[in-house]
Amino acid sequence: PETLLESELFGYVRGAFTDAKKDKPGKLKLASGGTLLLDEIGDMPLSLQPKVLRAIEYKEYEPLGSTRVEKADVRIIAATNRDLERMVREGKFREDLFWRLNVFKIELPPLRERREDIPLLVEHFIDKLNRKTQKGIKGISEEAMKILLDYHWPGNIRELQNAIEHAFVLCKDRLIRPQHLPGYLVEKGEALGGSLRDIEEKLIRKALDEAGGNLTRASRILGIHRTTLWRKLRKMGLR
Repeated sequence: PETLLESELFGYVRGAFTDAKKDKPGKLKLASGGTLLLDEIGDMPLSLQPKVLRAIEYKEYEPLGSTRVEKADVRIIAATNRDLERMVREGKFREDLFWRLNVFKIELPPLRERREDIPLLVEHFIDKLNRKTQKGIKGISEEAMKILLDYHWPGNIRELQNAIEHAFVLCKDRLIRPQHLPGYLVEKGEALGGSLRDIEEKLIRKALDEAGGNLTRASRILGIHRTTLWRKLRKMGLR
């Protein structure tokens, strides 16, 4: 909601709304003397944009529910995946705010054009999730990484992050493997030069070899239940 966004950015005073029991500083005040990232600036409501422009140009703002002017000397970095120039032409983004933000512009290519960043990003996300959950996953298997490298990532870094978070939840092993990744990543057979069934069969055969043919040990390696493995083997004609 717009009021929530405004209160997060500018803070609020006691009585500004029902649950405002005491004054609370916003991100602008907390970042005073430093840098504040405004992520997805293109999603900011038009009605809030003049207040942001005032904070950037005059380094002043008013907390929600107050007429008292506060000062904040903050360097603003804004990020977006929207075409702001087109939004300005369509009247969906203020032109003056656009030019005030567009002092130094960095265009980041889509993830599909910088696949060399994917292993580094995956390592970062795994490390971040390990610190958050204490799960202790060591990394990602070569097969799973190839799937990530071969995918076209229309959702860019956020989609990659979501895929790793999905895998993290499913992974009961020390390594993230293909079966832990969202199914849509491999369903078209974009990785390992084959279909999802080919990939799955290759992984199952490898796990069985490592387990000496023992289904219980193989299912643990794959991170699936023994009954699930048995059903897959029957479906593949391997049992």
